[in-house]
Amino acid sequence: MKEILWYFRSRAAAFAHDVAMIPIAWFGAYWLRFNLEPIPEGFFNQALILLPVVWSVQGGMFWYFGLYRGIWRFASIPDLVRIIKAVAAGVVMAAAVSFILTRLQSVPRSVFILDGILLVLLLGGPRFVYRWFKDRHLHRSAHASSLYANDEIKNALIVGAGKAGEMLVRDLLREQSGPYYPVAFVDDNTGKTGKEIHGIPVTGTCDAIPGIVTKLGIDLIIIALPSATSRQIRRIVEICETTNLPFRILPQLQDLVSGRASLKDLRDVKIEDLLGREPVSLDWRSITDATHGKTILVTGGGGSIGAELCRQIARLKPGKLVILERSEFNLYNIDLELRRDIPDLSLVSLLGDTNDIVQVENILRNYSPTVIYHAAAYKHVPILEDQMRAAVTNNILGTRVVADLADKYGCESFVMVSTDKAVNPANVMGASKRVAEMYCQGLNARSKTRFITVRFGNVLGSSGSVIPLFQQQIAQGGPITVTHPDISRYFMTIPEACQLILQAGVIGRGGEIFVLDMGEPVKISYLAEQLIRLSGKTPGEDIEIVYTGLRPGEKLYEELFHDAEKLAETSHPKILLAQCRQMDKELLEKTFDAMQRACNQGDESVLRNMLIELVPEHTGLAVLATEKDKSAVIYPWKQTKSP
Repeated sequence: MKEILWYFRSRAAAFAHDVAMIPIAWFGAYWLRFNLEPIPEGFFNQALILLPVVWSVQGGMFWYFGLYRGIWRFASIPDLVRIIKAVAAGVVMAAAVSFILTRLQSVPRSVFILDGILLVLLLGGPRFVYRWFKDRHLHRSAHASSLYANDEIKNALIVGAGKAGEMLVRDLLREQSGPYYPVAFVDDNTGKTGKEIHGIPVTGTCDAIPGIVTKLGIDLIIIALPSATSRQIRRIVEICETTNLPFRILPQLQDLVSGRASLKDLRDVKIEDLLGREPVSLDWRSITDATHGKTILVTGGGGSIGAELCRQIARLKPGKLVILERSEFNLYNIDLELRRDIPDLSLVSLLGDTNDIVQVENILRNYSPTVIYHAAAYKHVPILEDQMRAAVTNNILGTRVVADLADKYGCESFVMVSTDKAVNPANVMGASKRVAEMYCQGLNARSKTRFITVRFGNVLGSSGSVIPLFQQQIAQGGPITVTHPDISRYFMTIPEACQLILQAGVIGRGGEIFVLDMGEPVKISYLAEQLIRLSGKTPGEDIEIVYTGLRPGEKLYEELFHDAEKLAETSHPKILLAQCRQMDKELLEKTFDAMQRACNQGDESVLRNMLIELVPEHTGLAVLATEKDKSAVIYPWKQTKSP
């Protein structure tokens, strides 16, 4: 109740002030018109007669243009613009009414212009003086607090003297009881050095941070660069780490714009800040047109990629979203999340396996999906090395089931999520995904459905990825286990990968293998060191890094395309097109039939040799069948029939 009374009292006081300024400006305009001499009696009397008109018109314009929606304490340029608009409208209307009543006899025309100028000054001036006074008062209070309460308020160095830094400092100065007091800025724009923002000096560039924190007694470094690239953030973080001081960062620009975070949401630096890239620019209109009002099926919709695809598709308002997931727990989680966050979504969550041809066919018959995003796959490299049958069954034959039925039931498009491990594969997982790619390409040649493959590298924070493992090892006190000092991988955030999958599904015409631009590869040892530092510990002292040797099927580095795959540009700068070799369709079909028989018989040696035949660039399959076995057992269709 007190807040409501204060609100109305403050508006009434502001309105009373502005109304009181109207006669002062009116007679002040006459006074200026007559060169600061006494106003002649005839003109003075006419001014008195017209005062009620000017008073009522200007007062009405003040209210109409919302001069009292703003608060004097936070007066800004938009408030000044509103004042100018209100005064200009009031002057025009007052002049028009005065002309009708008096034909402007004994009323100098210049009086209206002078009246407007004075009124803007009299209304805007007190507002900005009041704000200056309050800001100065808060600055002094905060400064005094920082001097006499150092145990509670920390001196902060702001990295970035741009708009975000300015807004952050303004908020920090207003928060008298806040934990941080801004002492100085640093910015790589040398033109800002020596200048002040809200009384806080810009003391140098980022390279000067170590010296500045010692000189000024800094307790905390705040990185206020929400639009900086990961390369820029890495450089600044490395400089900050040399100071042994804690540092915080503002949320990223896309989080600020979307409303998911505000300037007050200071947080620890995450590994995504160091490895992420610039926000992806997408053709959301085309993506929305391809999704809005349509039925979309996502297989593996409870996994890391599948779940994020479901989240982004759900925001595009599909007619129906159908999720197929074999993990009951994962399905429960994504179903609960989507029903909670998007209650008007038409959602069907189904527990099942892509190899269950009866269930998959029932799904396509009953729901008739327009687009299928096939994200169901096994992906853990070391595990699949000894699980050949599981890899083939799920990654290859499961893809075949869903792709064949997509063709049978006339889906518009089938988008398969693949991996960079399919390029020159050194493991069973990569080889199985490469075979699935080839099958989709072959099927596209004789189908009305557009079969599109999207290939990318590791995603940050996905289930089973290296980052959660490292974080767990750090929490346990170490050591962190890295397989090789030189091993490197490409990294991409899960949302970025899924957005590019959606974009590729739109620009694809069928038969393409799209390769996502993954940026520069990152050494896993660097990743481990940064995670240790971000946890507040020192690599080699608090947490050891132990090199254990490459695991089965693991390569030192991954490739996004084969040497024989000529990359071509597409309409999107982050998506490239790989020109892949084509396989004989009949041979592929017969091989898949033989694979199914081998899976039914549990013969993993036969399956291994089939992968060797289909993926000759495979560098990791060492078990070879004899030529006799290959012709008699593995490839019976190659035998020549005796007459």
